[in-house]
Amino acid sequence: MEQKKSYILPIIMMFALFAMISFVTGLTNPLGVIVKHQFALPNWMSQLGNAANFIAYFFMGLPAGLMLKRIGYKKTALAAIAVGFIGVGIQFLAGRTGSGDGSSFGPFYIYLVGAFVSGFSMCMLNTVVNPMLNTLGGGGKRGNQLIQFGGSLNSISATIVPVLVGYLMGDVAKAQLSDAAPALFIAMGIFAVAFIVLWLMQIPEPYAIDEKKEAGDKYGPMSFRHFVLGTVAIFIYVGIEVGIPNFINLFLTSAKDGASGAVGMGLDTAIAGSVVGTYWFLMMCGRLLGGLVGAKVSSRAQITFVSALAIIFVLIGIFAPTTATVSMPVFRSDISFGLASVPVGVVFFVLCGLCTSVMWGGLFNLAVEGLGKYTSVGSGIFMVMVCGGGILPLIQGYVADLAGYLASYWVIILCLCYIFYYALFGSKNVNKDIPVD
Repeated sequence: MEQKKSYILPIIMMFALFAMISFVTGLTNPLGVIVKHQFALPNWMSQLGNAANFIAYFFMGLPAGLMLKRIGYKKTALAAIAVGFIGVGIQFLAGRTGSGDGSSFGPFYIYLVGAFVSGFSMCMLNTVVNPMLNTLGGGGKRGNQLIQFGGSLNSISATIVPVLVGYLMGDVAKAQLSDAAPALFIAMGIFAVAFIVLWLMQIPEPYAIDEKKEAGDKYGPMSFRHFVLGTVAIFIYVGIEVGIPNFINLFLTSAKDGASGAVGMGLDTAIAGSVVGTYWFLMMCGRLLGGLVGAKVSSRAQITFVSALAIIFVLIGIFAPTTATVSMPVFRSDISFGLASVPVGVVFFVLCGLCTSVMWGGLFNLAVEGLGKYTSVGSGIFMVMVCGGGILPLIQGYVADLAGYLASYWVIILCLCYIFYYALFGSKNVNKDIPVD
């Protein structure tokens, strides 16, 4: 009992870091809408900030896992927070550079650099938070439960970001990067406070490595089939999680009389932001529910059910006529609920937030289950594959330019089919003969 009580503060800190990850990552969604209109970019280029943020995981995933092993959780997290402060600061400077009328691409390139640097930070934080919560919960269902509860705070931050920036940018045709400055200030403030609190806190280090013993080990996390397939699943999942709301935002805010591949609904950015914010709000609700049932329902059962349900939702969203509209309850900038008139298909895309909510925690739990001493390095490899959140939206954006926003969601369908396969078959550990102590 005493040991569990001593873990309360570390768990709270990990929850707070979970929230930071989504706030900074979520900025690339509304900022993508801003740069699309400020610099007259095609859909796929509007996703470059998002791509820069997630592709940073490809470069930082393994180093982050090694940092975790060599210097521990606390120092890795402190380094991540410092890097994040710098990355967000660079994005703030992008709004203070150039004429602001889109005639110069200088601010856009600076923004991309800032998003890339921020991605390093998010990768390092994810590398710390997920295995720490899984370990503090003792792995298994309890570990998944803690990750789901932490993910609920993650979703709260993600809910606020598109609503807040959508409100700040106002008229999308006149929106500029400088309009997002208040949100960037908030992010930097969160980083500063978190750095001080974490500096003063004691964090357990559950994966202290014996270097001599480790040197002669012929195995690693990639020796486990279910882990290898799990890394592919997480690559695909992050693309799903990011692609669904990003293209809701683009679809709703793009002009009705655009080119054939870019026809949208021409809605106000504040309305679109509230719709996207509702997607993240539903993710929060789903994670809370997943946390509540996580001690009783296995990760495999959760992922199987939600991936199948998401496939149904996205298919309805693709085929539902855009002329059929409904008044949808949305989460607004004044932290209240209201109604927004949107195509009925968009409602089903938004409902996917309930499904994607538990996928991250469940997939991580399934992929690292049974890895033992290989968990820290495995977490780093896992983070490399988060770059899928930058690559798959680029592909979806290219499809949107060619065939339209709704047709681009076929990319999401294919990805969900793989998640369904992994939950049913690919997640079984067939390498139990490998020693992990």
